[in-house]
Amino acid sequence: MNRRSFVLALPATCAVLTLPRAFAHHGWSSFDDNRPIYLEGTVKKASWQNPHVELILETPADLKLPADLAKRSVPAQSTSLDAAGILGKATLPRRKDRTWEIELAPLTRMNQWKVPEIKAGEQIALVGYTFKDEQGEAILRAEYLFRGNSVTPLRSGPA
Repeated sequence: MNRRSFVLALPATCAVLTLPRAFAHHGWSSFDDNRPIYLEGTVKKASWQNPHVELILETPADLKLPADLAKRSVPAQSTSLDAAGILGKATLPRRKDRTWEIELAPLTRMNQWKVPEIKAGEQIALVGYTFKDEQGEAILRAEYLFRGNSVTPLRSGPA
C-alpha cells in the first residue's frame, strides 16, 4: 500500500472501528419520560467517562419505593423541572431484571455538580426513565441521583 492509499483508507478504517460504540449508544427519544422509575442497589461497575457516565447497578430482589421519595428536597437546576411531580410519579419497574445499565449525565455536568466519582461497591438510588413499555434492554436514563443524604439533578447544571 502506498502512502496515498494509506492516507485515504485511514478515515474509513477509523469509522468502521467506532461503529459498534456508536450503535450501542441510545438516543433519548425512545425513553418514556411520562413514567419515572425508581431503582436502588449496588454499583457493580462504573465508567466515569464521556459521552456520559455509565454504571452497572444490581438491585435487590425486594426493591421497594421509599415512602418519602416525593417529599425529598432537590437542588435547583438551570432547566426548570417539577422535581416533586417527577418524584411523586416514580414507580418501581414492571420488569424483573436485577441488573440495570444506568446512563448518567456527561462528565462536564457531573463536575458542575461536584459529584465525586462513583465506584464499584457503592450503594446509590436513582429516578429516571427506561424504554417505552419497558421493552428491550434494562437501561435507565437517570434524572436524579441519590447518594447518602445528597440528591443530584442530572438534566442540567446548577441554577
